[in-house]
Amino acid sequence: MNKFVMIAVVLGAFAFASNVAATGNAAAGQKRATACAACHGADGNSASSQFPKLAGQNAGYIVKQLQDFKSGVRKNPIMAGMAAGLSDQDMQNLAAWFSSQKVKTGEADPGLVKAGETLYRGGDKAAQIPACSACHGPDGAGNGPMLVPALAGQHAAYVISQLQAFANGSRANKMMDPIAKRLDAKQMKVVASYIQGLHRTPVQP
Repeated sequence: MNKFVMIAVVLGAFAFASNVAATGNAAAGQKRATACAACHGADGNSASSQFPKLAGQNAGYIVKQLQDFKSGVRKNPIMAGMAAGLSDQDMQNLAAWFSSQKVKTGEADPGLVKAGETLYRGGDKAAQIPACSACHGPDGAGNGPMLVPALAGQHAAYVISQLQAFANGSRANKMMDPIAKRLDAKQMKVVASYIQGLHRTPVQP
C-alpha cells in the first residue's frame, strides 16, 4: 500500500474510535436552526467566508463539533455560547437538518486548480503530505461513519483558517495536526481554492 495512503488510513482510525451516531429529526432541527441562520444561512450555506457552510455536512461530524464546542474541547467564544444551551437531542436534530441540505459550491481560482487538484488527489510525497482525498473522498464528501467532514464547496478562506489553526495548535485534531504542520502557505491556498470549487457526486436514488 502507498505509504501516504497508509498514513491516512491509520490516522482515520482515530476518528472511527470516537464515532458518534447521528439520529435526529430534520423538521425539529430546522426550527432550532433559526438561531444559526445569521452566521450559517437558513439552509446552511453561509454568505460570509468567515463562517463555515454546514449544508450537506456529515451529521455525525456536526454533532461531534457541537459537543466539542459545548465541552470546551474546541474553543470558539461564539459557538461556545450557542452550544451551551443545546441538549444532545437538539444537536442531533440540527445535524439532521443541515446534513439534509445541499451545499452550494463556489468557484475555484482557475490559476490554482492544477496545483490544488494535484495536492488534493495525490498529496506531496517529498513533504510527507498524504492526499486529502484519501480521507475526505475524491468528491469531497468525507466519511460519515468515521466523522471525517465533507469539504466540497466549503469557503476557501474558512478552509485556510482551519488549516492554520491545526498547524499552530489553536485547534486540535489527531488526523489533521501533523498534516497541517507540513503544509506551507501556498499549499494551503491552492488546496483550499480547489476545495471551494469541488462538486460532490449526486447520490443515486
